[in-house]
Order: sequence, then C-alpha cells, then structure tokens
Amino acid sequence: MELDLDVVDYIQVAVTDKKCMTILPNNDKRRVTQKVVVGDKNGVLQCFGIKKRDVNSIFKLLPGPPISSIQLGGALGTPQDKIFVASGSDIRGYSRKGKKFLDFNSNLTEAVANLWISGSDLIVGGQYVFNHFSDCVDQGYYLASDKINDIMCFPVNRKEGDGLTTVLACNDHVLRRWEREMVYRDRGWKTRPRLTQRVSVTVLLTCIRSLGTIPIIMFSLISSFCEQPIYNWEIPNESNYGGVSCLSHYDITGDGVPELIVGRDDGRVEILSYDAADEPTLRFSHNFNESVTAVQGGVVGSLGFEEVVVSTYSGWVTGLTTEHLQKKVSGNFHAGGTANAQDLVFDEETERKLETLRSEVELLQQQVENERTKHMQRTSKAVAANSNEMTHAPTFHVNDRFVLSPSDSSYKLSIEVQTAIDHIVLQSDVPIDLLDVESTSAVVSYTKNPPNPDGTPNADNFLLATYRCQANTTRLEVTVRSIEGQYGHLQAYIVPRLQPKTCVLRRYPIKPLSLHQRVHDIDESRAMSSLKLIGQFSLPEVHSWFVKCLPDLPDRTPTGDTATLHFRNIFLETQLVCTYRKGEAQVFSDNISTISILKDYLSREATLKKIALNIQYEVNDASMRGAIQLFHPKLDEQLMLAKKVQLLDALQELQTHEGNMEFLAPEYQQILEDGEDLKIKFKKQPARLERLYGMVTDLFIDKYKFKGINVKQKIPQLLETLDNYDQESLIEFFQQT
Repeated sequence: MELDLDVVDYIQVAVTDKKCMTILPNNDKRRVTQKVVVGDKNGVLQCFGIKKRDVNSIFKLLPGPPISSIQLGGALGTPQDKIFVASGSDIRGYSRKGKKFLDFNSNLTEAVANLWISGSDLIVGGQYVFNHFSDCVDQGYYLASDKINDIMCFPVNRKEGDGLTTVLACNDHVLRRWEREMVYRDRGWKTRPRLTQRVSVTVLLTCIRSLGTIPIIMFSLISSFCEQPIYNWEIPNESNYGGVSCLSHYDITGDGVPELIVGRDDGRVEILSYDAADEPTLRFSHNFNESVTAVQGGVVGSLGFEEVVVSTYSGWVTGLTTEHLQKKVSGNFHAGGTANAQDLVFDEETERKLETLRSEVELLQQQVENERTKHMQRTSKAVAANSNEMTHAPTFHVNDRFVLSPSDSSYKLSIEVQTAIDHIVLQSDVPIDLLDVESTSAVVSYTKNPPNPDGTPNADNFLLATYRCQANTTRLEVTVRSIEGQYGHLQAYIVPRLQPKTCVLRRYPIKPLSLHQRVHDIDESRAMSSLKLIGQFSLPEVHSWFVKCLPDLPDRTPTGDTATLHFRNIFLETQLVCTYRKGEAQVFSDNISTISILKDYLSREATLKKIALNIQYEVNDASMRGAIQLFHPKLDEQLMLAKKVQLLDALQELQTHEGNMEFLAPEYQQILEDGEDLKIKFKKQPARLERLYGMVTDLFIDKYKFKGINVKQKIPQLLETLDNYDQESLIEFFQQT
C-alpha cells in the first residue's frame, strides 16, 4: 500500500546544515503537538510549534556563530528533551523553553562537525579529531587517519552502568569502533560512508554511501562488540538519484514497525517500510528540488496525524503529513478551471491567511524599495565625488559537491545556492566531456576556444560552457567525464540573481588517475607490472605526490613508517597497489598505462623538488593479456551497439517503404523492435568507443615505451585491427609487434 502524504510549508530560516533540525519529545500529559527545533548558519536557534495551522514561536535566540549540529539529550532514563547545539568549538545546552544551562568549550582546534549526547557523556568530532567527555571532563580522544564523516553511539537505550561504544564513519571507506580507548576496524566499503543511524533496539547500524546506496550491517551485543559485523542487505541506487544526506526512523503508518526515512542531496525524500523478511520497500517519494538536510518524524501539525518534517538547504521547514488538507474555494469558474480573482470565495481561515500574506508582502516590498533608494543615493554620491568607495557585494552560501560516480565512470558536479542562479560558467584547462543530465533545465552554450595571437592552439581553455538557468532555479547538476593521464582544474563561476552582480569561483581538481577509486581488497592472482622509485624524499613528500595524483586520499600524512593503498579503476576494473615509505615508493598494477602515468607524474614532482630518482620497472607481458581481457566485454558491447545504431536508420527507412518486415532475419527484426532503446543508450554514451580505442592505443604505446621502442607508426594498423575486432587477433598484434 502506497502512502498518501500532503506537503505543508511551516517556516523558512537561513541556510541550514545537516543534522540541524529535530523534533522535541512530547512530555506534556495533555494531548498537544510536538515542537520543532531548527538552527541555521546565521547562528539563530529557534523552537516553534503549530497551533490552528499557524506557527507559534516558543523561543528564538540572537544570531551568533554558524550552528553545525543539534542533538537532544538528558539524564539516562528520563525524556531526552534537552537541546545541545554545536557552534564552532563550543557546545551549548538549552532547555525546551530556551533557557541556557550549559556553555562548554571543547578546546578542539577544529570546528565541531559531529555531536552525540548520551546521559552525561558528550561525544564531539571534528574533521580528524574525536573527543569523549563525561561531565565535561576529558575521557579520551582519537586522531583518525582520514576525515570523520559521522559518529554515533550505542546502546541507544542506555542505562546507568552501561558502557558506551562509538562508531566513526571515516572517509577512507572504513567504519571504526571506539570503546574504552581502544579502536577496532570493522570493514572497508566500496565508497566512503557518510552517515550512521540506528535502525532498532537490536542495534542495527545503517551506513550511508556517498552515491545513494544504503547498506545495513548488524553488530552483535556479545563479546563487547569484538565480533565482526553481519552484512544484511543493501538498497541500490539504480535510478542514479543524489547521494543520501540524512535518514531517520519513525512509525508513520501506526503498524508498530518504524519506517525508514531517507533524504537525498537532489531533494528527494523517500519512505520505505520493512516487509516480512525485514527488507525495505519504497512506499512514498517526493522531490523538494533542493538538498535535504534533516528528516524527522512526529506529530507536529495536527493531533492524531503523523508526519515527516523535512528541512532543506535554503532553510525551508516542511511537513509531509497524513492529514489531507482541503482547500475550500468557490466562485464563478470559466472553461479550463480558471476564475477571476474577485469572483473567488475562500473559507474564513484561508481568507485570514491570505490577508496576512498580503500584509507581509507589502511590508517586504516597502523595505526593498527603501534599501534600493539608499543604495542608489550612496552610489551616486560616490560617483559624483570620484571616490574609490565600492558598494558591498552581497554574500551568499554555495553548497557544492564533486564526486566520482562508479555507475557511469563520470564525476557528478552539483552546485546549490540559497537564492536563484542566473548563470554558471564552466572553464577547464584539461580535456573533459559534459554529459546531458535529464533533470537539468538550464540552457547550455559552448564558446569556441580562440587561438593564441601567433596562431597556435590555446591550451589554457579546453572547455568554456555557460549554463543559463530558468527562473527560480537554485540547484544545477552537471555530469563530467575525464580522461586519465590528463590533469588540471575545472572552474565554476557562479552568478546568482542578485544586485549588484556578484560571482563566486569554485575550483575542482582533475587528477591524473581520476577514474581510480580507493578499495581495501584486490585480486592477488592477477599478473602485475611494477615500478620502483628510490630517492632522498621523506614520507610526507611522497604522500603529497600521491595525493595530487590519486583521488580520495587525505592530505594528512598516514601514521607509521609505511603506507599501503589499494585502488580500482571503475571503468576498466584494473587495480593498483601503492606502497611507500621514506626514500622508497613501489607501484604495482595490471595496467601498464597506469604505471606510465604515475611514473611521469612522480618524476615531474621530484624534478620540481630537485630530488634525483632511481627508477626501476618490470613489465609483465602476462598483464597485457589480462588487461585486454578486461577491455574485451566493453569493446565488444560498444562495437555491437555502434553497428546496430548504424543499421537502424537503414532498417527504419526500409520499413517505411515496405511496411511488412517479416521477410527480414530475426536479428534485424529485433534491432527494429529495440530501436528507441538503442538510440537512448547510444546517446548516453557519447564517444565511449573512441575512448576505448584511445585506451587500447595508450596501452600499446606504453608497453613498448618501457622497452625503449617507438611504435607510433604502428598505430594505423592497430586501429584497423580494432575496426575488425577480435580478442585473439588483438592479443596477437600486441605480441607480434
């Protein structure tokens, strides 16, 4: 059974961060609705309730430093109705009436990004540092090897005397447990976990991946959490929705089993219920068209009606309620369902709300006009006096993400602004492709790269594209496809619809091995080629070189004398192992092109530092055959797709003239039946075959480059072999040359 929920807007605050909205438990013996607490980046904390469909403010504090997290707490065994707020390195506590009872400085050098309260225990986390306080006394800390994305503690229903275990979701794709000043590593994931969430009292931990997949793992309560977690199930992101930004559990159907509520970066809110096998099934979905920062369940709008309260990036607090809201409107309607405004008759409550809105709009218009007049007067005086005084550009927040998508071997660039976007200019000094995104309504135009004054090609601008957004567009998503070995930067110039005109610049690195993703397990049975570098470099220096070359690595130097990293190419599925320490670095890969790219880049970095390198390498011919076998299914599929699309036009023209096509062979009839799907698939993969040809060509050139042989004159023969592709013929060509 699908859920039928209505959308109702409650209030809009300033820009909000993740985990900055929650619902207070109802401790009143009377049947009253619950109160909502929300904090924003202006530092304003406010609590409100809904009474007769009107927002009733409980308290609203003065602006201050940006609020990064809000958590509820209280003494163990009592209602958790105390409000704890993280702002900078400070933790403040408020009662449900807004009275401050705690002002604690954690003394962290980083801003507190994650907060958890359990009785008198206070858990705070910055980017790398995690601290545990009890009664505001330091009990221990942990310095993570990579960024901490989220933290949670359990048991959740904790009693006096129970121990406390903290789970850290780290950016290196690892979940770590911290208990009694000991750290246990649980397991690595294919992508970095972003959020953790309790599912039920049996302590199920939900780990959210950056690209929307939701795996659930179980921790046993036996042996003090020393057992390995049990992997239960996973929700794949088959529709390529945005990454998961928040989640919660709440029984909105009243059947005694809490539903899973998921909020995503692209504005989608999903509600999933559990079936008899405890696996989730989608029951409801709604898109708010802007990032969702928090989701919570409760009874807020009307008594007896459960709802999900959602906060978005631009500050809207909205409800998805089970109450069906009816608009009572009568009047003289014309054809098409339209009516004159003067003929419409509203009910008393709606009329009162409309009158209030009209008054607010008139007041805002008057304020805007006054400020515009003041601005024009200041500008005129400055121009008349020939003054250097400049008008202050309006400031605005930008929420942007640039993440690797394994599903289509591309990068997803999402840019979100608190106000409407006028246009965005993308400029790149490296060859990249911009792919169409169905959800994007912006009009894109490309500017041809002008040559240098001497007529040579301009290498500074390989791409210059302008996205002109529709009215009221606050979020733009772009898919970018890069080429490994080509590195530089993608720059976005963001211009909102503000006066005076203002632009914000964002830069995103395109790294030499941009399609590699960090993993924890590799296939050790594969044949590998190797590269060894020896020189007078330190561990931090060589680590910084790998950070510039490979994605998903922290800037912080790893602990210990030796570091080992594993990567997988998400397009070709080849693998890479990097081991380095002071004075020595070793690289192993089943793709010789990967080793060639690393050799060139690391040599360049060492030359800039004036460090002499002793370079040793070993090319394993067996790895060539393995690499071609990995190429084979992709080459075969793309060649077949291109052949079918090429035949499709001729077959469709023949069908137009002949009508009945039963005389054709079954394979041609099947091409006609799948015509639309073939065109859509071909359109989604532009230049994919050319990219594969380029990769095979690079593999061929790099193999013989390490042997000191120039084989560029053999490239036409290689391309001819690829046009008449056969796997064994290609392998034979590599060996005979």
